[in-house]
Amino acid sequence: MISKLPLHSPRWRDLDGVTADEVKALLEDMASGGATGTGDAWRQTWKHLSDGLMDDGTVFDGTYAALPHLVEAAAALPPGQTVDFWVDMGCVVTAEDRPPVPADLEAGFGAALRLAEQAAVRSLLAAGSPAEVCASLALSCVAFAGHHTAAALWSLAPQEGHLLLVCPGCGADTEIPGFFVDPVRPSLDAPELPDPARVRPGEHPWGEVAAALREEALGEGWEPFLRVAREVAAAGVPPETPGRAVLCLVAGLVAAKGTPGRAGREWARRLMSLTGYFRCWDCERTWAIADGLAENPDGAHPQNHLGEGGTAADEPATTVRSAGADRPGEAPTRLRQDGRALLTADGTPWGHLTVFSDSAPVSMPVSMPVSIGGVTSLTVVSRPGRRTLVAGAGDRTAVCLWNPVDGQLVHAPLPGHPDRIRSMTALPLPDGRVLLATGGEAGTITLWDPATGRPVGEPFGEPVREPVREPVGNRLGEVIGMCAATVPDGRTLLVTATPRGAVRLWDPVTGESVGRLNPYGSPIRSIAAVPVSAGHTLVAAADTKGGVHVWDPAVDDPWERGAAVQLNGRALGDAGHRVAAVAAVPTQDRTMLATGDDRGVVRLWDLSTGAPAGDGLPSSEGTAGVPVMAPGTLHGGRSVLVTGSRLGRRLRVWEPETGAVRHIALDVALTCLAAAGPDLIVGHDGGAIGLSLTRW
Repeated sequence: MISKLPLHSPRWRDLDGVTADEVKALLEDMASGGATGTGDAWRQTWKHLSDGLMDDGTVFDGTYAALPHLVEAAAALPPGQTVDFWVDMGCVVTAEDRPPVPADLEAGFGAALRLAEQAAVRSLLAAGSPAEVCASLALSCVAFAGHHTAAALWSLAPQEGHLLLVCPGCGADTEIPGFFVDPVRPSLDAPELPDPARVRPGEHPWGEVAAALREEALGEGWEPFLRVAREVAAAGVPPETPGRAVLCLVAGLVAAKGTPGRAGREWARRLMSLTGYFRCWDCERTWAIADGLAENPDGAHPQNHLGEGGTAADEPATTVRSAGADRPGEAPTRLRQDGRALLTADGTPWGHLTVFSDSAPVSMPVSMPVSIGGVTSLTVVSRPGRRTLVAGAGDRTAVCLWNPVDGQLVHAPLPGHPDRIRSMTALPLPDGRVLLATGGEAGTITLWDPATGRPVGEPFGEPVREPVREPVGNRLGEVIGMCAATVPDGRTLLVTATPRGAVRLWDPVTGESVGRLNPYGSPIRSIAAVPVSAGHTLVAAADTKGGVHVWDPAVDDPWERGAAVQLNGRALGDAGHRVAAVAAVPTQDRTMLATGDDRGVVRLWDLSTGAPAGDGLPSSEGTAGVPVMAPGTLHGGRSVLVTGSRLGRRLRVWEPETGAVRHIALDVALTCLAAAGPDLIVGHDGGAIGLSLTRW
């Protein structure tokens, strides 16, 4: 007997639409089935009730009260009747969103898991199940034993071919298409045997499993894998057993018990391939596949395998790593941090690292919390005759203005934006002033004077309630992108874009909307201003379908082309280039449009012809994903484009005129980029840092 809360306990109120009477009726049906030896009637009731225990990966609190009752009843049934029940229970135990077990239910819940493990193992050994069901049942048994590899219940689909893994280091998703094949012979080495000392204390139900793992079940060459499986079974699947070894056990059980036998062997060999390794496309560390099947697995650590290059775990702790590329014979340069300095491995000064402060100096008046959290928007404010500033904002509704040289705030964080800031840009006006524009997730646009740190006038639009003001057209949604466009009549216009396709031109002096672009209403993902002549700027945008649009803000009718030339559609299509981000890149003779896609590919375009310029930047490990880009200028006037991916940890510094590429590895998950000459500013999930590119 295990301790259980009575069915009239208030805990039952925490279930979603399941009453104590329904649980009681199910228990009676299960008891009746156990007495007669048949009893399929309870399964329909269970199918309905299970939705009240867990919904789309979320386990309800009351499940912990119900589970001991249900496990005890199922354990009394004939083993062949309960296969599906134990698979469902395994999903409950391994669900991603599980609340902690309440203290008063811990003892009963723990006892229920031990009983579930015993009964589920009996079901696994007693009745042959289809291979895919057998795999799920074996993983459920592992779940009841308390091993993290059981989370593979939610991610394994060999019949679909692909495999989705989560990097235990940086959390990036890695999808491997066409992963599952049926190898006749092993294509990798068997895992090392688990430590014999790591034997689960007390009695466990896995003793008979070892005997069922026959060497001939998989065929020639697979004996080492089955030996590992038997060792794991004999040890009782301790929680600290390496996941690769546990997967040998799961696959061995599928080979021995899956039906029909041929299908069981095929599935088992596919599952054995999960005992290999994968390299994360983002942080490029190498991990056991078994550790990538679950988020944050206990004890996971990077591996070196089969002669692969060193991983991040094998290198000294660094903040940045640089490596030469596309220059034959150039040795990689590895950097280490020493205070604010970056040094090469032999101690040679390389540059500096700046951590941007989110705390105002004590001399500044502070009337609000000064921590801004993650930085998701950046822009550089260049002012003639005055120092350049970097503006940033992120998790909170405050704007920071920093000195890019030392990362210090030049004002206390600026309050006043009524919603979370999603975009920003500098606005150079004809009178010589340079303003800062910010756009929010509720559609609000605010102008700031960087010299004083104060808003300029009121936010665009009419007041609807104090103190929040919303712009005209707020129904169009968040301001996902902003840029400044000059037109031949001497004005500088603010251009804003939303994911719903509203691209507006604003007069920053009056705050009035003076025009519209994007006549087709394509939902916009990224926007950039590209100067094409003195006093004339075109606007380029990427839509959510991967298309690119070029508009001329100098024409009144959005349907008129003006000076805008569209990109060569054939060149885009032939390259399979589905654009997700755009940026302007100054070169020696003109400004180019850069386009980036989710694979990490970047191409340059001449907006006078719409044709691609040069070979572009190919995809690279660690840079795929939602792209971020920023143009910079090195000493001597050389232009570079820095590219990466949102929440990635690697950057590429590309010099388009020479084709040279350098790589930077970060210890932060980046969110946005900006550049002030040779100084690169990286917004990340915890703030902002500055890196000097002067050595390039």
